Amino acid sequence: MSVTTPSARVAAAYARIAEVDRPEVWITLRPQDDLAAEAAELERRLASGARLPLAGLLLAVKDNVDVAGLPTTAACPEFAYAATETASAVERLIQAGALVLGKTNLDQFATGLVGTRSPYGAVRNAHFPELISGGSSSGSAVAVALGIADLAIGTDTAGSGRVPAALNGIVGIKTTLGVIPTHGVIPACADYDAVTIFAANLELATIASKIMVGKDSRDPRSREWPSDVRLATTAAPKIAIPRAEDLAPLSEPYRAAFTKIVAALRDQGLSLTEIDISPLLDAARLLYDGAIVAERYTAVGEFIDKGAAGLDPTVAGIITPAKRLEAHAFARDLDTLAETRTLATQLLAAYDGLLLPTTTEHPTLAEVDADPLTINRRLGTYTNFCNLLDLAAVAVPGTPTADGHPFGVTIITPAFADQLAIDLAAHITGTTAPLLVETGVSLAVFGAHLRGQPLHWQLEQLGARFAGEITTTDAYRLTALDTTPPKPGLVRHGEGKGAPILGEEFLISPAGLGRFLAELPPPMALTSIELSDGRSIVGFACTYDAAVAATDITDFGGWVAYLRG
Repeated sequence: MSVTTPSARVAAAYARIAEVDRPEVWITLRPQDDLAAEAAELERRLASGARLPLAGLLLAVKDNVDVAGLPTTAACPEFAYAATETASAVERLIQAGALVLGKTNLDQFATGLVGTRSPYGAVRNAHFPELISGGSSSGSAVAVALGIADLAIGTDTAGSGRVPAALNGIVGIKTTLGVIPTHGVIPACADYDAVTIFAANLELATIASKIMVGKDSRDPRSREWPSDVRLATTAAPKIAIPRAEDLAPLSEPYRAAFTKIVAALRDQGLSLTEIDISPLLDAARLLYDGAIVAERYTAVGEFIDKGAAGLDPTVAGIITPAKRLEAHAFARDLDTLAETRTLATQLLAAYDGLLLPTTTEHPTLAEVDADPLTINRRLGTYTNFCNLLDLAAVAVPGTPTADGHPFGVTIITPAFADQLAIDLAAHITGTTAPLLVETGVSLAVFGAHLRGQPLHWQLEQLGARFAGEITTTDAYRLTALDTTPPKPGLVRHGEGKGAPILGEEFLISPAGLGRFLAELPPPMALTSIELSDGRSIVGFACTYDAAVAATDITDFGGWVAYLRG
């Protein structure tokens, strides 16, 4: 929805709310006058020069996530409390200029993937009202899919930030556990909960995720990007896909849709290899069928034991029995998960990511009402294992099924390889990959590490990301060194005593840069390089004595031009 000002965006959103008439999406919808006042204040800040990347975008918040001044219900009226503090992830979006529309409906206590387990009503699919919206982040996904909200907060333990995205044709990003803090979120399974984001496109979802990322001392499980974080896929990405037998749970329309996406990626020249994902699918069953469900009882079990009138019977039936689980069973399942995490790391090590159908089918509201547990279990086939095994995931729309229903796929990567998932998702959506991870160090290269040159593989191995072509100031001269493989030597001679030299900039992890420095052969060196755009970044140079003894090739303006003669 294109609007020119925050005030216009607010007016358009409330007009859309009236137009679609979907009251079940919301548990608490803020008065339009309140949003209009906040939009006017935002416009004053922008006029004064404030830089707010999300200025005027409207945010819906799943109602198990706190927003100060609004009630938090977790879709149970008797559980409701007045939040006095805003969840850290939401607060970061607000500080970036987002305006909170209200709190959205969900499967009660974030327990379910169907979007029907709420006393506030089943949330119907955005495009096909007879179908489910998917849960538990049902209202959030539908608010975005209907064009009411630009962004929506979800949470994800079993797939709640991905299944609703697939069933409503939008993007859902579930980052590595802990990189977006969960402070201010009612836990479902505290060790496996993630705050997620929904948006209509990958770029906006990535921008919002990047804003929410960052350690929070109030969340003991929050984490930072590691020093060796990978910042890009390889130039020719390798994607793992499931074997045919691992796709057996898919409905026929979904199987056909997934086959089309695989074929399209192969047509793009991407390498896709079938692997055995049965260990992952086995691990997925532990979330509800094993002792891990005890974490759900720890979160809200004592409240459920009181038997509030607003409890959803299916939700209560899942959580209440977990009180009787034995400690040794929980320990056994933790051991199984530790073993499977190691196996998953080994399984995915040779690939940039794993491509999966996000879910198995798109049931109707009536089908879920008739068989709520079995269908819910199937919907989590390809999502339930993700957080248990500490994997990252990005869910994006695929080609709709033959009957026109939304279909989505998910890219799975190991923990902290989130940027790779974004990059592969961009391949699928045919868009430019946005940057999620910004902890990299800029590195200037001028010779054998350029793209297409013999040592570029070293940058790829370290997950470095191409950031564009660069030129030095005219203070540098370039020589052809007598090395194997051949390399140029860049040396600063002083302002006006050389020429602009063409090179390339890469973003590389701090640990990757340290590895380069530790393994750098003579006469090469890393030093500060002055660029024509006024920046100074770390780059490859060589010792002065080696340059003096080499052939001067400055007039070529760069290494590739010299090689071409």
